Amino acid sequence: MDLHLKDKVFIVTGGAKGIGESIVWGLVNEGAIPVILGRSNEPSLELEKKIKEKGGRCLNVIAELPNPQVCKQTVQKAVENYGALHGIVNNAGVNDGVGLEEGSPEEFRNSVTTNLMHYFDLVHYALPYLKKTKGAIVNISSKTALTGQGGTSGYAASKGAQLALTREWSVELAQYGIRVNAIVPAEVMTPLYKKWINSFNNPEQRLKEIENRIPLEKRFTTSEEIADTAVFLLSDRSSHTTGQWLFVDGGYVHFDRAYNA
Repeated sequence: MDLHLKDKVFIVTGGAKGIGESIVWGLVNEGAIPVILGRSNEPSLELEKKIKEKGGRCLNVIAELPNPQVCKQTVQKAVENYGALHGIVNNAGVNDGVGLEEGSPEEFRNSVTTNLMHYFDLVHYALPYLKKTKGAIVNISSKTALTGQGGTSGYAASKGAQLALTREWSVELAQYGIRVNAIVPAEVMTPLYKKWINSFNNPEQRLKEIENRIPLEKRFTTSEEIADTAVFLLSDRSSHTTGQWLFVDGGYVHFDRAYNA
């Protein structure tokens, strides 16, 4: 299916690794131009090299989030290089384990700043250009916003706010033809997730326990499965879909906990 994304320009935060990288590749494979906003120099440049070797186009912006000026400058660079902006994928963030018992008020505020503020900043600066193209916004949230996890208050609060902003923005921006949707992943094997799993004394056993709680096929969701949904939501093939939270999670959030295949 042609998603009509050829030569369209999309900013992807956290685009050099994990889910973000898969979204970037999904866009490249559709002929789109991703603007990759990431913090790590080496992964970003390696990804750019691979994209160009395949004949694709991209623009790298290597900078630290959150920072309103970084968001503003990224939008400006995208438009200066390609003349337009067609969408935003807000993806960057980290489950930093700032909990109620162990974390301090200062750490909680820092966690919310790190995981939430750039979602607003980037869309704010992109808005004049998204109005011109009737663009699309995809916010990557997390199951922790709905199920809780324990020991990660800052991250969970940020992810819940992202879902609220998805509904709020979809109402505010409908008059401009701008669609806003969110994806809610559950268990996705990314570099950060591997690092977390390996922090346990028995990582293989822990991994098996988690897999057994995922109803569909007892396996992790792949980052490519998240990316496929994100790219679809950015395209005009989903032209009448807005304000939605899409759960790409193998039934993790909504299946009855008593379910046993």
